[in-house]
Amino acid sequence: MTLAEQVSALGLGDIEAVAARIAPDIVRTPLLPWMGDGGADRDLRLKPENLQPFGSFKVRAGLNAAHAAQQAGGKTLATASAGNFAQGLGFAARRYGLPLHVHVPDSAARTKVAMLERLGATVHAHDFAEWWRIMETRDAGIADATFVHPVSEAAVIAGNATIGLEIAQDWADAETITIPFGGGGLSTGIALALKLMGRKVEIIACEVETSTPLTAAFAAGEPVTVDRTASFVDGIGSLRVLGEMWPLVERFIDRTVVASIDECAAAVREAALRHRLVVEGAGAAAIAAALRPEFAGRKIVAVVSGGNIDLGTLSGMIG
Repeated sequence: MTLAEQVSALGLGDIEAVAARIAPDIVRTPLLPWMGDGGADRDLRLKPENLQPFGSFKVRAGLNAAHAAQQAGGKTLATASAGNFAQGLGFAARRYGLPLHVHVPDSAARTKVAMLERLGATVHAHDFAEWWRIMETRDAGIADATFVHPVSEAAVIAGNATIGLEIAQDWADAETITIPFGGGGLSTGIALALKLMGRKVEIIACEVETSTPLTAAFAAGEPVTVDRTASFVDGIGSLRVLGEMWPLVERFIDRTVVASIDECAAAVREAALRHRLVVEGAGAAAIAAALRPEFAGRKIVAVVSGGNIDLGTLSGMIG
């Protein structure tokens, strides 16, 4: 089956089973009312996935993907990740006793790479083009390893869907959700859960101005290659929407909002000063989008995807 067919075959019971299985190892994050500057004309709440073990929602997907790989007979795991998914998978691999090889772009935040090494993963750094090749081809060059894609895996999407399950349970009246868009695994997972629960919620994929592959794909009607400029927002922003993800993002995502670097930096600063939350650039993009004037009067959730930001970068923003 194609990835789209695998995801379409998932039912609400499958997502609930994933939620029950991973519950002992994750934080059931609350919805926090926004206390920072802006947004007084809307009901904005944060879903702080930066409070998860290892600072990212990816632990949900990692736990489910490692479980699925082990059930299928996998003995060694490999992945390509900028850091957050690899940390979640690293935690899960250690829990299941599976060796892990991680391919990262050489621009990955040092905090993320250091944590991978502490988790016992073998880290392989590449320039972005080579890293993206591994991401697209799943060719990690590791003999006998089960490659776990950080985005386009049904088990990953099902793990991410548990966030949508929690949002629906905690706030039945939510109208809009802003979600960082890296490859689409998070946004499609959340949207899937809400659809299975019969909730009609607007799904906004948030990109950053330095790389907008989904915005470009929606404009062209198909995935296209875009330019990418490195920035502190390192958890999102790729060269192209993956072909196998396109049918899912086209189906589940209503539209995109592109945040500027300055907006993301302001969101990082406000989250730290007003909420005492450490938020990385990707998560800040969702906050920045939710604060746009177009969402005035809305009941809106911003999914704060992670908190793995270099401390030097953070201190420079709030100092």
